Amino acid sequence: MGTELIELEVQPRPQPEAAEGSLTWRASLNLLQSVLDYSAKLGVGLVVVPILVSGLGRTVFGVWEMLGRLMGYLESTDGRPTQALRLVISNLQSQRDPHVKRRWIGAALMVWLCFLPLWIAAGALLVWLAPAVTKVNAGFVGTVRVACVVMMAGVLLASLASLPESVLRGMNLGYKRMGLQASLSLAGGAMAAGAVAAGAGLVGVASAGLALTGLTGLCFLFLAQRQISWFGIERPHRPEVQSLLHMSLWIAAGDAVAKLLLASDVLVLGLLLSAGSVTTYVLTGYAALLSVNLHSLVADSVIPGLAGIIGQRNYGRAVLLRRELLAVTAIFMTAAGTAILMWNQSFVHLWVGRDNYAGSWTNLLLVLVAVQTSFIRCDSYILDAALQPGRRVQVSAVAAVVALALSLLLTRYGGMVGLCIGVLAGRSIQSFWYPGLVRRSLTGSSDRWLLRPLSTMALLFAAAACLGSRVQVDHWTAWAVGVLLSVVLPSVIMLHWGLPVDLRGAMQARVVELAGKLRLPAGGRQR
Repeated sequence: MGTELIELEVQPRPQPEAAEGSLTWRASLNLLQSVLDYSAKLGVGLVVVPILVSGLGRTVFGVWEMLGRLMGYLESTDGRPTQALRLVISNLQSQRDPHVKRRWIGAALMVWLCFLPLWIAAGALLVWLAPAVTKVNAGFVGTVRVACVVMMAGVLLASLASLPESVLRGMNLGYKRMGLQASLSLAGGAMAAGAVAAGAGLVGVASAGLALTGLTGLCFLFLAQRQISWFGIERPHRPEVQSLLHMSLWIAAGDAVAKLLLASDVLVLGLLLSAGSVTTYVLTGYAALLSVNLHSLVADSVIPGLAGIIGQRNYGRAVLLRRELLAVTAIFMTAAGTAILMWNQSFVHLWVGRDNYAGSWTNLLLVLVAVQTSFIRCDSYILDAALQPGRRVQVSAVAAVVALALSLLLTRYGGMVGLCIGVLAGRSIQSFWYPGLVRRSLTGSSDRWLLRPLSTMALLFAAAACLGSRVQVDHWTAWAVGVLLSVVLPSVIMLHWGLPVDLRGAMQARVVELAGKLRLPAGGRQR
């Protein structure tokens, strides 16, 4: 397979450029929706995770986390056609012929069916290996395998149920689901907690996830039918299936590689140390993972509009938007990382007990991994938006092999600290290579300006790490006040001293623009 730009059979008709304000407003609505939904998910997690840890026990909770990572690998074997569909629909937003888009939906279903035998074979292998990977005793083998089968069913259903959601997001209408996913998160948390309270154990928690997946799919199907007039399925042409299959293969390969890079840490710990160490590692890294996920919401909210700009071959405008996205990433991750370095020890102590904190060095390295991941994802999203997943997948594959080898080696000698160092070193290949791929895709891109914000970030992190090892609070109120100050002050410092003047002005202009739109009456906006 080549790595050249994947050309769609039907190019969008030339259309007038969408107004910058329109893209900003839709991106803001998408972000608001994502933040609302993720806030609900976060709130549910903060309540449910301690219930799971106490109800299942530290060891079984670690097994649950390891099974979740194994299911992540299984997700890649469905070919990821709905992700490819979202990118295609994003590039065809201005296409007026509804039959074209319906055929692409049909092509996604055809690709999904093509990958179904591979999914079944991979799932059977995982069910067989799961007890050995999780290192459970003989009496728990049957439970682990049954839970694995239930989770497999959830993965298969989720891949099919994500189709209407992908179409919504591809049309830059992700904000139309505002509140829906938040409600579903609350329902899922209630079902998981109920399963633990009823004594259903690991299988019960997995069954709650399966029920939630089915409910989510039905809700998004209903929403897509209401919001998109042309939504439906038509028999695709052979070139459309071949084109989507080509892209799906690269995306599936990239997804599998990403799982090796992002999810193998837990499996390495479980294999080399214990399921209990997985619990400590996951709970200590909860805040860092939260920061990465919140950043992904920001990046994901602007990608549909950016993909449309790239689809119009307006690369100069795309370069400017990328610089703004990287600037937002620098501000956000500096604020989040500083707060985590200052207050994560207190957070873990108040949330699940001080015995679940892995230590200051692991905490620092997890923050650095989170920052690295966020910058990598920015360029990863842009390469996918340019329909060039093949180029990034090849780089990711090299990084995954190096990261996994270093993680296995260093974890034996350095435990969690060694694991984090191995991950950082392996992913540095992406950090250095991805920007070059983006420059080849979007002519005129340069990253020299990043030296200033990264230097500012390093100084703030060093100060926070020193203070964080000495500060601990015993009340949630004091913790919340400390976190607030640790978020606001670094954000102000980065905005005023860490960014170049032109980007500082761009950030302020975006804020002013959004404030002006929010003051307009609802009838004054036409979208």
